[in-house]
Amino acid sequence: MQNESGHGMQRSSAQRRVLPALAGLAALAIVVAPAPAGSAEPADRLIRVEASSYQYTPADLTVNPGDRVTIELAATDVVHGLYLDGYDLNVTADPGQPARLTFLADKPGAFRFRCSVTCGALHPFMIGKLSVGPNWLLWRAIGLAIVAAFAGVWLIRK
Repeated sequence: MQNESGHGMQRSSAQRRVLPALAGLAALAIVVAPAPAGSAEPADRLIRVEASSYQYTPADLTVNPGDRVTIELAATDVVHGLYLDGYDLNVTADPGQPARLTFLADKPGAFRFRCSVTCGALHPFMIGKLSVGPNWLLWRAIGLAIVAAFAGVWLIRK
């Protein structure tokens, strides 16, 4: 490629270093930037979870940090339990007799819950997830993937 004076247009060594440096700075900013503070006010939350045939419905629960959460467990077929990892809490419900578990969601992150009563052959696969607050790790990973994609396109075009 030539410019108007007929000389070849080459990227200077400074230009070749600027874009990778900018990509590196963007990646660093994504990794080390503090997560924004939650904007939602803590609230009382009642979530009904039905347990039957080796599954919870709903299986994914999301609450805000600081919420006072009550999980109402309703077993529809046999006795089921719900043990919440990270909070070390457990509740058991008989069919037709819902049971409640109340706690303060004061630990941000994702926590697995599982059936605490052996309920049949597929009992080990009866799990769910409680998310307390947004998943900032996911959003940071998406940001890093975008920076990597732009850097890859830049290297290919180089």
